[in-house]
Amino acid sequence: MHASADASLMLVELGLIVVGLATLGRLAHRFGFSTVPLYLVAGLAFGTGGLAPIQFSHEFVRVGSEIGVLLLLFMLGLETSADTLARQVRSTLPAGLADLVLNFLPGFFTGLLLAWDLPAAALLGAVTWTSSSGIAAKILSETGRLGSPETPVVLAILVLEDLAMAVVLPIVSWGFAAGESSAGLLRLAVTLAVVLAALWAAFRAGGLLTRVVSHRADEVVLFTALGLVLLVSGVAQRLGVSAAVGAFLVGIALAGPVVRRAAGLLGPLRDLFAAMFFLFFGLQIDPSTLVPVLLPAAALCVASTLTKLATGWLGARAAGLDAAARWRAGAALVARGEFSIVLAGLGIAAGARPELGTLAAAYVLLTAIVGPILARR
Repeated sequence: MHASADASLMLVELGLIVVGLATLGRLAHRFGFSTVPLYLVAGLAFGTGGLAPIQFSHEFVRVGSEIGVLLLLFMLGLETSADTLARQVRSTLPAGLADLVLNFLPGFFTGLLLAWDLPAAALLGAVTWTSSSGIAAKILSETGRLGSPETPVVLAILVLEDLAMAVVLPIVSWGFAAGESSAGLLRLAVTLAVVLAALWAAFRAGGLLTRVVSHRADEVVLFTALGLVLLVSGVAQRLGVSAAVGAFLVGIALAGPVVRRAAGLLGPLRDLFAAMFFLFFGLQIDPSTLVPVLLPAAALCVASTLTKLATGWLGARAAGLDAAARWRAGAALVARGEFSIVLAGLGIAAGARPELGTLAAAYVLLTAIVGPILARR
């Protein structure tokens, strides 16, 4: 009886959450702005320290949020081909290096100004460096810019960042793990090998994956595509590579008519679980912890927003795009998200000062609100 009561309460809670998200979506579309900030604020309201904390469906929302990120990146991968991405990454490499320098420094110097030690300051620099692939994908989808000329530039920069994160995460673990240098070096070498193997497979196995997914029945295409995304992403994460990179590589490996069918079938699932991702993101932040760090977080948000705009400008200029496309590329990159939180959490777990987590949470929340607004304008 007790289990049945819990199940019914979870269903009621989930129903209220989904209806609430639908209401927020209506408001966003009515006034012409992004749903992302509204979903984040809803997460703050339903999380620990919020107005009505979620009791029964927290785990469902967590799992749904992970699936949401994977589907966002998979759908982004469907919009481009492996050859196009390879050309774009090569031409965007200088902008990717500028991205590292321009966006690492604001966080690093902020950490030094707050009198943090060098490892903590460097970790804050990594937090401000990497954009949110999930939020960028949502922005491009919401604004109807998946086919815009600047989108391949944005994708190339995001891919460079995500691949770099696959290397940075084990480096951070190695740097904080005293006495495990040989194991850390081995893990780093394995990670680099896995990244290169995954890229090679995406470029060479596209025809095979397309044949595996293709079928005359829609349900077979749906289950096969979704299963491959989850399977490849899970294996990638087990091997120390970003699960998002795995989902993206599955997307770019597909080609032909199956691409449009997979996009149509998985689009509604992406919208549902992506909303769960942004909701869960807000759930993890206690609003009361944000107040003491709002000032440095706001200053960091302003500085790193300008540097991300400069990153997009440089990348789009290298691709020969006009001024409007350059600004749009920069705006799509402003929001930070999942990797920034992961980096901060990793540092705290390894012994970094707890202020790193609160500042990172406030900073990510501000950029996740500012980014979609800038992209709309």
